Amino acid sequence: MARFNSPMTMQAFFRKSEGTWFTQRSVHHFDSTADESGESNLIITVFNNDDDRVKHICDQQGFGIERASSGAQFGWKSNLNDGPPSDKYAAVLVDVPSDETGRTGRLFRDHGYVEDIPVISRYAFADDGVLTISTDYENSQGQERCWFVHDNFRVRVSTVRMMGGVNLMTYCSEFRCVSDEMLDEMAQRNAALAAS
Repeated sequence: MARFNSPMTMQAFFRKSEGTWFTQRSVHHFDSTADESGESNLIITVFNNDDDRVKHICDQQGFGIERASSGAQFGWKSNLNDGPPSDKYAAVLVDVPSDETGRTGRLFRDHGYVEDIPVISRYAFADDGVLTISTDYENSQGQERCWFVHDNFRVRVSTVRMMGGVNLMTYCSEFRCVSDEMLDEMAQRNAALAAS
């Protein structure tokens, strides 16, 4: 079995994340709000830096498209909903690496997860492949860490810090949804292994 390699640049992270993920989420509130849990689908679409969505964000944020390495759209929907995800629950991200290594940089988003405004996040990949994304909003700060356990399973943890301290923490485990084509490829690969 091939050794798993964690993505170490945002472009590689986007590519490894592309597809549909089944997300199980637990949220702990530090105020009087009750804790919550839920399930949803996360749909990630990756595109090159010449895509119109990348150009739109570059224009919106006032920087040249040549600085962007790639982009992605993250969309959420109920896993019981067969329809396409709503743009209301989607965000477009554009990656602008800090240097040629691509291990640090900034993410430009058309709107944030915590506050619905265009935001700029800072990101860094640790030596073990853990991605940390930090975002300053108008009234809060968010930090998210994400890492792949293997190609089809990843983990995300995040905190939101309001003016008075940490307001909530979220833990998500995400499993890749396997398409019919992927199932066919797996079946053929297993049949070839069994025959050899």
